[in-house]
Amino acid sequence: MNKPKVFIYTPVDQSGGSHKQLEAAGCELKLSDISWHKLTGDMDIIGEVEENTAALLGVAVRKIPITRDIMLKSPGLRIIAKYTVGTDDVDVESATELGILVTHCPTEANWSGVAEGTMAMMLTLLKKVRERDLYVKEGNWRDDSLQGTYLGRRQDGYGGITIGIVGLGRIGSRLADLLAPWRVRIIAYDPYKGDQQFIHHDVERVELDELLAQADVVTLHTNLTAETKGFMNSDKFLKMKHSAYLLNASRGAVVDESALFNALDTDQIAGAAIDVFEEEPLPKQSALLGLGNKILLSPHVITFNVGAGLTTAIPWATEHVIQALKGNVPEHVYNGEVIDLWVERFGGRSLL
Repeated sequence: MNKPKVFIYTPVDQSGGSHKQLEAAGCELKLSDISWHKLTGDMDIIGEVEENTAALLGVAVRKIPITRDIMLKSPGLRIIAKYTVGTDDVDVESATELGILVTHCPTEANWSGVAEGTMAMMLTLLKKVRERDLYVKEGNWRDDSLQGTYLGRRQDGYGGITIGIVGLGRIGSRLADLLAPWRVRIIAYDPYKGDQQFIHHDVERVELDELLAQADVVTLHTNLTAETKGFMNSDKFLKMKHSAYLLNASRGAVVDESALFNALDTDQIAGAAIDVFEEEPLPKQSALLGLGNKILLSPHVITFNVGAGLTTAIPWATEHVIQALKGNVPEHVYNGEVIDLWVERFGGRSLL
């Protein structure tokens, strides 16, 4: 029996340990030489996908889209396994229609890393960390312009600020937990979560317009879907306080960047912190680069922490592939609605 072929189109395991594990399980590996974190242009990998490929394994990189044509290239393709939480580089609708599993890796190091990074961005803006640093380095000392924002309620009657979370999934709820000791008011909008999620994390449920109008910080933690693409547009920025800040650590396309630039440039909102962008890397001619301290920018590395990042996802993604090639439904299937069709096509039929 021929060995099932696994194409790792964006390798991340520098140790090679997971590659040896796949080979020991009976897989034939094909590794790309793509450096996904340094990729600057779009890339079509369809020419590298062989007709007997049983599994695709890689990182969510929008510049390397996993299209329907790529899936059709190999009739026996069982699984598209992602090392990442995100799957927005995959045509998930086509995968589901064709009976192909899409798995992802919602490891705590990943999603909780986003929550921690969001806290860091929020505090940097509210406490004017960059401005204070630059002021001292320029030979100055203390100024009223360096006053930060006090977050929590105080006994002197100060009511604290309101944090508005859009999306109360893993990341949004962890952020709420991190904020709990700060004595802030936390409100959230998520039409897909039940009341129990809000109660458990001590978050007040509100409608979106109410959140935008009341929040001093609006932080986005949604998946990228047809519904959320361009979610933060000009109309929504107009509903925010002039003193409010926007944080985006979800997906770049959730925010209309032209609308964001206009909102910042005209002082419709006070500032923003952005880790993800509509186009990545951020083009050198992007208008966002000219906004100074009104915007805090980060190169889509909010989960890039020592001993974390994608390293904790490697064992998960590897096991997802092995189980699928054994004819078993692995954990962390993103397109759960495909499972019945997948079992009909591949269930119980091992290639290993």
